[in-house]
Formats: sequence, C-alpha cells, structure tokens
Amino acid sequence: MYQHIGSKLQRGATIILDGGTGTDIQRRGAPMSGDTWCAEVNLTHPDIVRAVHEDYIAVGADVITANTFATSALLFNALGRDDQLLDIDRAAVGIAREAAEGRPVAVAGSMSTMRPLVAGTDRTDLHQEWPEDTARELFARKANHLAALGVDFLLMEMMRDVNYSLWATQAALATGLPVWVGIATERRADGELVGFGHHDQLLDDVVRVLAATGPAHISIMHSSSSDTADAIDIVKRHWKGPLGAYPESGYFKMPEWNFVDLISPDDLVDRSQGWQRQGVTAFGGCCGLGPEHIAALAKRFKRG
Repeated sequence: MYQHIGSKLQRGATIILDGGTGTDIQRRGAPMSGDTWCAEVNLTHPDIVRAVHEDYIAVGADVITANTFATSALLFNALGRDDQLLDIDRAAVGIAREAAEGRPVAVAGSMSTMRPLVAGTDRTDLHQEWPEDTARELFARKANHLAALGVDFLLMEMMRDVNYSLWATQAALATGLPVWVGIATERRADGELVGFGHHDQLLDDVVRVLAATGPAHISIMHSSSSDTADAIDIVKRHWKGPLGAYPESGYFKMPEWNFVDLISPDDLVDRSQGWQRQGVTAFGGCCGLGPEHIAALAKRFKRG
C-alpha cells in the first residue's frame, strides 16, 4: 500500500498520519510496563491495540503505525530480551495489518532508539552505552525483521542525536524499504533547539546528519507544537524533500503519559495550517493526541 502514499508524496498531496498509538492504548485501560512502556500490550491486550488502529483509520488516517516503538532494539538488549522483541513485533505488525486489510491505508513499522528511562521521568538513562558495531547489529536485526513481517515502510521515531539515530536510520535504509525520519526536539534554556533529551546536540546538527542519509521523508514529531515551526525552518536548511509534523501534548512520567493541558483539535488544525504554509504536507499527532485530533486534521486537509 506504500504506492498510494508514495504517489501522494510525489504530487505534494496531503497525507494524514495517525495519533499517539501508545498513549491511546494507555487511555483505553491497558497497563503500561515500568520496563517496556506499551510494548507488552501487543501480546496481552491485542483487541485494544487493534481498536486504536481501527479508530484512526475510521477518522481518515492514511497511515497507521504498528505498536513497535517501545520494542526498541537497545531497550530490549539492555533487558536481556532480544528474542522476545521479535515475538512482540510479530504480534504488533499482525494486528496492524489486520486493521488495515482491504483499506487504502499503509502500515508503518516504528523504530526508535529508546533506552531504559529513569523512573517517573521522560529522561533516558544515559549511563549505558553500546559499541557502534553492536548497536548497528541490533538495529539491523529489528529493521530486517519488520521488513520481513510486511510493513509498508519504516518510520524512524524520536530521532534525536548524531550517533544512535544515524545508525538506526542507516539500518532501516539498508532493508530497501522507504524510510521516513521523525526528529524530536526541545528548547534548551538558552533558546536553542536541541535533540530531545540531548541538550549537547543542536537540532541543526541532528537534521544535517540524518538528512544526508537520503530518506523518503522527514518530520518534526514528539515535540511541542510551540517549537514545531522553528524546527521546520531548521529542517529546511538541509532538506528539500517532503515534510511532516506530528507534535505531542501533555507529558510523560515513566511508565505513563499524563494527559494534561492537551492541545485542542481546533488549535492543532490552526497550527497545522501554519506548518502547511511552511511546506508541510503530512499531518498527525504523537503522544497525547487521539482520534479526535486526527479527525479534525482529516476534515480540514484531506483531499482524497
């Protein structure tokens, strides 16, 4: 089904993405793990995961994202669960493909560089590192497995540094599938935009390195809607291809999302119209944003 999405990209047509899959699963009552966040629910609560995908399709999403963000190759390696990652991803992709069957909807396989998080925060525990060769092998194993499971493209999510994010993206590209890169940013105290959770890495550097890999698409995602416009301007310094935006709203305290001060669907549409003027053609939501937000985006932007 990527042909349908690829055609939209070439024409510059609007693409509607889904919302925050993991947080919507939580909102519907599935328990979140203190180690792996929303990963386990693919096995324990598949009906909830399927309902999330189906609801996004029903309101107009052109893309649904398999619940594979939290099955990070680094995280599961740190937990000594490398093989279980493969089992969970098999279930996740199967659920997403069932939801999309018979509909003009592409299934993205999410890849992240998620590592163990400090309990009660959204901050990565940066004490554990992997040698480059080991990290590349872990990323390649996950990417190749997602490709074998039949995802339509690979969606790199919360890319935020110039090493692990680069290695993961290169592993995804090596599969031969289309690869979309989603970059997460936040604003440092001095006003500079940096990689999310990596205040030593300027967003400009992260974008430059990842854009040079030649993906099919770049988005600013899991970032404040207030920072997205400035981040898009930075992306455009290094990238002339298709652009997307899918912000988060609320905040995370491991293992649960806090649905506080959420952007309204109308406000999301208003901001998205501004991003459209900057050249963005793919719109959606990340953590905290649900089907009501995607419905509003589809109503405003979708043109078949």
